[in-house]
Amino acid sequence: MPLFPPNTETNVLIVGASQGIGLAFVKQFLANAQVAHLFATYRSVSTAAELMVLQAEHPQRLHCVAIDITDESQIASGLDHVKQIASQLHLVINCVGLLHSDQQQPEKALRQLNADNLTRYFQINSIGPALLAKHLMPLLKHKQQAIFATISAKVGSIGDNRLGGWYGYRASKAALNMFLKTAAIEYGRRNPNTILVMLHPGTTDTQLSKPFQRGVPPEKLFSTERTVSQLLNVLANLTPEDSGEFFSWDGSRLPW
Repeated sequence: MPLFPPNTETNVLIVGASQGIGLAFVKQFLANAQVAHLFATYRSVSTAAELMVLQAEHPQRLHCVAIDITDESQIASGLDHVKQIASQLHLVINCVGLLHSDQQQPEKALRQLNADNLTRYFQINSIGPALLAKHLMPLLKHKQQAIFATISAKVGSIGDNRLGGWYGYRASKAALNMFLKTAAIEYGRRNPNTILVMLHPGTTDTQLSKPFQRGVPPEKLFSTERTVSQLLNVLANLTPEDSGEFFSWDGSRLPW
């Protein structure tokens, strides 16, 4: 099933496109002639070198926009820039997420909890995507079907939590799921042609998962290209009744 209706021009926004899954989505959509305008956000030019090269190669189709999703004013101004080029978006995929950094690591025990680190997890993984849903509504409100998908994580499932640990990451992804489940209900009233979904990509070979790949069977460690292909297949099979749901990379529904 095709993701976009045949013979239609489509505008796509990838949030968090400088590396990993987001960058792989950009490459995939640049190869799709139906995509008229592809918007790609980055937080820092210093970590977006490959994205900038792609923009230079595709100056008429690829538009790079600086957005830090922890700053609502940047979300608003960045989407204002999008509106100057395209009045509608048909697909938005948010790939921004924090699991670890030089300053923090996933907590294994309660004694490791730190309020500042927890706040950072929620700013990036939960609040930022909710603010995106807020500011995207006008761009997604039109007569064609539109999709807003956010990369979540299976470890954000409360029902599936059997190992514990990773307090901040788990809780922030669970909060992300609740934010967007709630937003999907409002979108259903105000933007009935928009589908909102959360996606678990599986363990993908990126900087985010690099320190935690030991013990992952090779067949369960996906390349970014494979992850993107699998997630696009999930998106292509969505119906309006799926809005607000939480899907794994293979199309199965995950428990809350």
